[in-house]
Amino acid sequence: MTSRGTKYWNSGAIPLIAPEILGDIIAEVADVGVVISETGSILSVIVNPDNDAFRQLELWENKDIRATLTIESVSKFESRLAEFLADKPRVRPVELNHTDGTNRWETPVRYSFHRIGPDGAILLLGRDLRPIAEMQQQLVEAQLSLERDYETQREHDTRFRVLMESTTEAVLFVSVQSGEITEANSAAVALLDRPLENLIGNQLSGCFEGRKRGDMVDALASQAISDQNKKMTADLRGNAGKVEVFPTLFRAAGERILLCRLVPESQNGARSDALSHNLQALYSNGPDPMVFTTAAGDVLSANDAFLDMIAVAHDINVRDRSIADYLQRGSVDFKVMTENAERAGRMRNYATKLTGEYGSPRAVDISATKIVAGQQTIFAFVLRDANRPEITQARPHPASDESIRSVVELVGSATLKDIVAETTNVVEKMCIETAVELTMNNRVAAAEMLGLSRQSLYVKLRKFDLLNRE
Repeated sequence: MTSRGTKYWNSGAIPLIAPEILGDIIAEVADVGVVISETGSILSVIVNPDNDAFRQLELWENKDIRATLTIESVSKFESRLAEFLADKPRVRPVELNHTDGTNRWETPVRYSFHRIGPDGAILLLGRDLRPIAEMQQQLVEAQLSLERDYETQREHDTRFRVLMESTTEAVLFVSVQSGEITEANSAAVALLDRPLENLIGNQLSGCFEGRKRGDMVDALASQAISDQNKKMTADLRGNAGKVEVFPTLFRAAGERILLCRLVPESQNGARSDALSHNLQALYSNGPDPMVFTTAAGDVLSANDAFLDMIAVAHDINVRDRSIADYLQRGSVDFKVMTENAERAGRMRNYATKLTGEYGSPRAVDISATKIVAGQQTIFAFVLRDANRPEITQARPHPASDESIRSVVELVGSATLKDIVAETTNVVEKMCIETAVELTMNNRVAAAEMLGLSRQSLYVKLRKFDLLNRE
């Protein structure tokens, strides 16, 4: 640099710049440069070549700059221009919105004012504010989204609090990782006899006797994912009694959490005792015969109504005997009922006959239910006397009216031998239909019920066009 140039920089003056270079410098340091007169007339427009959005501003030369501004920007421009012409110190830049007059194009620009000549020309150096406006818009949208999420969270939190306080069960939320209690309702505070602030943030094991810090939470988590009875019995600290803890494990926000329901053992026992007492009273005093058997059919217990039906003095006489011994078709009936109960969980209104020790067979309707007791499967049978008038009237007669009419119509038009043969066919078809219906279309059981081989049954089914019948 020449000594003259160095002198200019050191003295604070600007070195002389050729006019052809000045436009390039302005275009590089700003997105747009506008030279205006003191009245606001556009004398020249210099656009940064990298900004295509301002290309149309080059067509606005010799126009009033106010014609390129939105209505609200005109007043801002005139106010700031008046301050600049009044030679006020440090005139702040102004943000103006340019428009094409049709409101189809609008862009914000931040202008600073500079004197560039003795003729009163003013240079406006503009910076495109669209990236900043877009960022501000994104920030506004993000803020609105956060506020909506916050309102939603507050709504769910309110519902959670209302649900926690309205339930009568003691409920705790425990972090599996730390073992600390994170939430507790009023019922839990009353049951554990501790203030809420002493529960939140403290270890769950501290509420119980003889429980180590991590062992209890690990045991509850293992219990929650097991297939067995999901509960644990624990002693409350301070000899406050025993409680049964029912854990439920779930994951929220990447953290495993235990929902623990605390039920006093005395309260749970009272409920169980009441239910057990009611069921025992129904079993002992109910009018319907009831029998419980093993999966093999051995009688575990039978109530007095069943003993009356089979004329047995005491249930000790029927225990360990197979219930099939009291069914007319024996193991066939038992197999049909248990197979259907095994598949669907229950079977209703299976019609058969019950044979007692001394009396004649009695028609009954039997309902069978599969029950899982621990590791053992048992069946419960409830019997009803099918000879009662309401049941007899409700049950459809197995004989087909059409078949009976066809036999009656043969009298007078056929010999007795032919009528007997036709009657035999009708009765045979009725028996096969009844057997298939009673066994739920189990062909093996139907054949055994009728005393036929499977091959003979299929021949008769084909004979009466019943082979493909559901």
